[in-house]
Formats: sequence, C-alpha cells, structure tokens
Amino acid sequence: MKFLLLAVALTFLFYNAYSQVGFPYCETFADQGSVGSKTVFGGSARLMDGVLRLTDAQREQNGYVYIDIPFSPAYGIKASFEYFMYGGSGADGLTVFLFDADVQNFRPGGFGGAFGYAQRNNVPGMTGGYLGIGFDAFGNYSNSSEGKIGGFSGSPNGLYPNSISIRKSGAGLNGYQFVDGKMTLDPPSGSLGLSLDVEYQFPLSSGGQGTGRVTDPAIPGYRKVFLELEPNPTGVGYLLKLEMVVTTVTNEPRTITIFPGIPFPYVPSKNLKIGFAASTGGETNIHEIKDLVVEVSNDEGLKNPAGVDFSDFASCEGQENTYYITDEEVILPNENSEIRCLQFYASLDDIEEESGDICSQGKCREENRVLELAQGTFKAGTNGGDFTFFPNEGFTDQSVTVYYTITDTYGKSSKGNAMTLKIQESPEPISIFEDGNPDLIEEVRLCGGETVTFTSKGGEIYERYEWYKDDELITGEESQNYTANSVGEYLVKAYNRKNCPAISNSILVSFPEFPDFDFITPVVGCTPGQSVDVTKSVSNYDPVTYDYKLTGVGQTYLDDEMKEISLSGEYELQIKYADLDCYSSPKLLRIVILEEELLANFEFEIKGTGVKGEEDGGFFPDDLFQFTDLTANGAESWSWDFGDGSVATEKNPTHIYGKKGEFDVTLTSSNMWGCEAAVIKRVSILRSYRVMFPTGFTPLDNENQFFLPKKKGLIAGELLIFNTWGDLIFKTNDLNTTGWDGKLEGKLLDAGLYVYRYNGVATDGENFTKAGKFKLIR
Repeated sequence: MKFLLLAVALTFLFYNAYSQVGFPYCETFADQGSVGSKTVFGGSARLMDGVLRLTDAQREQNGYVYIDIPFSPAYGIKASFEYFMYGGSGADGLTVFLFDADVQNFRPGGFGGAFGYAQRNNVPGMTGGYLGIGFDAFGNYSNSSEGKIGGFSGSPNGLYPNSISIRKSGAGLNGYQFVDGKMTLDPPSGSLGLSLDVEYQFPLSSGGQGTGRVTDPAIPGYRKVFLELEPNPTGVGYLLKLEMVVTTVTNEPRTITIFPGIPFPYVPSKNLKIGFAASTGGETNIHEIKDLVVEVSNDEGLKNPAGVDFSDFASCEGQENTYYITDEEVILPNENSEIRCLQFYASLDDIEEESGDICSQGKCREENRVLELAQGTFKAGTNGGDFTFFPNEGFTDQSVTVYYTITDTYGKSSKGNAMTLKIQESPEPISIFEDGNPDLIEEVRLCGGETVTFTSKGGEIYERYEWYKDDELITGEESQNYTANSVGEYLVKAYNRKNCPAISNSILVSFPEFPDFDFITPVVGCTPGQSVDVTKSVSNYDPVTYDYKLTGVGQTYLDDEMKEISLSGEYELQIKYADLDCYSSPKLLRIVILEEELLANFEFEIKGTGVKGEEDGGFFPDDLFQFTDLTANGAESWSWDFGDGSVATEKNPTHIYGKKGEFDVTLTSSNMWGCEAAVIKRVSILRSYRVMFPTGFTPLDNENQFFLPKKKGLIAGELLIFNTWGDLIFKTNDLNTTGWDGKLEGKLLDAGLYVYRYNGVATDGENFTKAGKFKLIR
C-alpha cells in the first residue's frame, strides 16, 4: 500500500462547516447558514421562518428540493420529516420521490395534480423517476386524469382527496403508473381495503384558509412522516413501509401505519437520489417541510471501513505536498462505497468515537480536517482521499507522524491509523525555456501543425523529470526536453536524488484562431486614374496587432501598401497575427476603378410649353416644371432636392413650387458602384402673374377675331377699351370673357387705333394696371 504523490504547491478548496459528504443526511431548514451544500432548490422552494416552503397558498405554484448525494439501493433508505399543509382551499399536495442518480440534467415532472413527479398532459414526468409517493389533499394524483396512468376508481367525481398513493418509474410521457394507495379520510363507498379504518382516519391537511403552521406534536394538525424502503429479502426492489405521527386530538399524537411493508418489486438504478416536491393548481395550500433526516435502512448490514498505516513516504520542505489515498488502498466493506472524507488527529487518543446522534455521522468535522503541528500542516482535500502536507522550515531529515480516519459513503468511520512522512530538503525551482529563446516566457503561440520544444534548466543534478500538461502527467516523457504540439499549459517537475521535485514555471501553448475581420467589397474608385485605399474598407484595421496581405492581378500588397491600389480586378485578402507566420484562408475582394467619370447634369422647362426662362415669358408659381436628367456615363439612381424642402428619386420628375422665389435645385446621380456626382441649377420664379396684349386684331376674320390679352396667375381682372378721344366703348370684368369684338352697340367700328387699360389682381394679392394702344384692322 502506498501514497501517490500527486503535486506540490496546489491550492484546494475545503468543505464549509455544513458540507455533507454522505448519509446520514440531516437538514433542519432552520436558516440559510444551516443548509447543506448538496441541497438543491428549484421552482418556488425557499427558506422561510425556519422551514422549507415549497409553495405559497397561490394558484399554479410549484417547488421542489432534492439531495444531490447518490446512495446505493443495496442497503435501502429511511427518511423522516415533518410536513405542513395549511392556509388554502385544499390543494394539491406533495411528493417524496427517488430518481436515478446518473441523470445529467434533472428536471421535475408535471405539476398540478402530478406533484412534480408524474406526466401531466404534454409535460413529461420526472427525468429518471423511480418512485413517487404523493400526499394527495385534493385527489388528482390518485386518479388517471391529465394523462397519468392508473389510479383509484369508483369516486363519483373522479377525485380521491386525502389519499397517499405510490407511483412507479417512468420516462417522458410513458410510465409513472399507479402501484398502490391508501385513502386516509372519507373514502367513497366500495373502497373497502383501500382506506384506513375509521378510527385511524385523518385529513392530510392540518387546516384551510386562515390556519397556521402546526409544529407542536401535542396540537391537532401536526404531521410527521416516517418512510422506509427496506431491500426485499426474497425478491427485487423494496418493501415499502410508511408511518405517520398524526395529532387530531389535543395531547394525543398517534402513530398510524399507512403501508405496513408492501412490495415495490421494481429494479432500481445503480444509484438513487431523494427529493421532495409540491404543487397547487386551481385550488391552493401552503406546503412546507422541516427536520429532514435521510439514512440507510439496513444500518445493521453496514460495517466500518478500515485504513492502513503508512510509513515510508517523503515530503519536501517548504512546499505544499499533495497526496491521495485511493479506495483500493483501504478496506471499504460496504457495497458501492468510497472514501468521502479524511480527518486528522495528533494521537490515537484524540480520535473521537462515533456519536450516537445520527445527524453527526455523515459529516466530517471541520475542526478535524486541518491539523497544525510544529513540523507542518495537514489539510484534507475535497475529493475523498486527497490531502496536503506543508512542512515547516527547520525539520529537514526529520519525520512526522499523525493519525487519520476515513469516513465512507454511509457515514461509517474507521478506528484510526498512523501515517509517517519524512521531511526532506526541497530543491530550488527550475525553469523551462522555449528552445532557442533565453528569456522566460508565459505563452507560445503556434500555427497549425507547428511544434515547440521546451528545455528545463536548474541548479543541481536531477534523477528524473515529469512533464505535465494541464496538471496531467504526460506518460513516458522523462527527459530534460519536451516537444509540444497541442494546446495546453506545460510544466516540468525535476526530481533530485532525495526524490523531491523542483517545479518549473508554466508555459501556455496556444493555437490562436484566425481573427474575424469584415471588409467591404467591392472597393470602388470613382475618379478615373486615381488609386483606392483598401484599408479603409477593412473594419478595425490594426496593422500593429495583425498583418494583412492583398494578392491579385499579379501583385501582392502588405499592410499599408494596400492604401494605394490602382488596378481594377479580383483580389484575395488574408489576415494573420503579427507574431505568427500563418495567414488565414483567402477571402475574395473586388476592386473597381471607373474608366469614365460620372458627370451629373439636367435641364428644366414648363412641361409641354418649351418655356425655359425669362426669355420665354418667365416662370410662375403654379407652373408644372419638368426636370430631365442629362447625367453622363451610367447613372442608375437619382436624388433630387428642389430647394424648397421637396425631394424626389425619379429619373425625370415634375414639380410645382406654388410660390415665387429663387430655388437651387440639386441633382445627385449614382451609378451601380455607388459613385456619386452632383450638380446645382437655379430656378427663378420672379412673378406671380402674366398678362400679354396683342398689338391688333381683325374682327372680320375667323382668327384673331377678338381683342383679348393672354393672362395667367389672376384671380380678378377688368378690361376697358377707349377710343382715341377717351370715350369708353367696352368694359368687362369676366376673366373668362371672349374679349371685345370691335363693335359698339352692335355696329362694327372703323379701323384705327384704340386704347386699352387692364386692372388686375394676381393670385398672391398683387394689384396692377396695364395700358396701351392696339389696332382694329378691317
């Protein structure tokens, strides 16, 4: 038998004062500080007022707790706990359950009437569920509603309130069948044999709305459960015994047997875990538990483990030496047992006898997990048989003897054995270097397929070397050098002639993944003959941290050389870390430099008139302008800004300004590559009206028969015609008049000169008068 010297100067985490390492397992749920590290809460479960509350008296509540310690089914299990159902309208209930300890992701079953164990409609049952005992106040756990399989039958409304029912194992939506049950109060007729005798009947709940928690066994409403699963001596599975302490009359608590030891003939998994759940649905209750004790059923079948004496192993001064006592080095007589913890003592007389208190047996006492002596300090670790010893200086070539006990999975402890360690002088630390590099480094970064050779150097002669990767020994590597070809943290231990290790620094070997980088493609140069800067298209361009390579059209550009690319074509862009030699896989990048410059241009006129400016009669607010694109060299999109807040994207838009003013019209044209060109032209609307008079008319011809001005932009107008003596011979204020026909009182007047005057009002309110002469031609 021997110690395995694992490592030196490693740090361990130790159990806190309330860590639980096996059975017996006791959980009072008195306060947060008393809860074991292996007690797992879920749903609405929480500590409250010295108990574990699984649900409040609210609808659709659920909560659960389980003990994350596996136990072997070989010795059975016993559990006792107080429960409290009160304060609501009477639903639903709670379960005690067992499930397969090897399930990777524990998940409770359906809630409501499934109590977190069985399936509920489309909700699967508990993962790895083996046994679920439901304390059913409302009556749905005990029937086949909501997709459950089996149950009592015969109730007029299908409910079986105040029932304690057993369901077996299942998976998903299958299984979890009803096995047996007992009604504890007011069974329906025809239920003979399925209920307690009348004198033993009681409600599972201690009271409805307005009631409180009953913790005194002398007060009506008190409930305590004693469950035992004893291995079936004549078959598979268990004999299930369930008793309850029930108080229905003041000062008269009674022990009532629910199941006297009925077969549960189902093969369990290799290891099981225990837990509790509760739920409410449309009806409610508060559900709580406290003072949980879980222990092995067949305690008489358990034997104490036995340790061995160790006497010939070395420790190294000034270092924390780590050791491991394996399960094979000691005697563990109980089936499926392992070392759960070590305790240290200065002498055999200090070893305490196992306490008669069942709840003290499953714990390693914290005060015995660390032992400080003059020669050094012993500390128990977290993984069963591991421990460390740190020798103090000044005890080189001396020995230290301590005594230890081992405690197994079931809380059974050995009587005590000695271990003697010789303290030897520790060598000076050594160092490892990257081959060819005289400097100490922390990391070596490699490209795929590359290797690195490490060399260890120290100040004395070493008998052997051990190389480690990620704290795991590399088998067969015992030389001064080691070649690494995979990711990991490497160190070496060099053992001197006293078999004490000098431990080196560690070096991380990494194969960095190529950095992600985004870039814009194509890269477009909009000015013919002008080079483009590809680096501007690369997001977070960083030539200090990374190297870049652009290859194409027979050229290669590195880093800032990419700022001046003058040839269009297909390129490949790659990136690498600046300290490495390997580039990433190439990514396609296209460069387009225009051969002809995009030149924006346009013209405008009054639509359909040919009027393009003042020389043609000018523009007016209500004119419909037609804008026509004249951009050269491939425009594919247009953006118009008419200068009055209006915009358009058509190629040839129209626009009405509706007011006088000078408006700078901007056309921005874009081609297929996103290149833009812009041009600005001014539209000047200088007047709001137009009135144009002819110099003569011919009333006897079919054309030009009437004297009438051409007008635009008026809201009112008065036309007056006079002869040369100033006599008024025609007047109208009708804007739609046909004009003067050359007659006075129906008689055509003589040819000659006449005078007009026009009084008008423009659309913007301007008043004006125009006058002049014209000819009547006959």
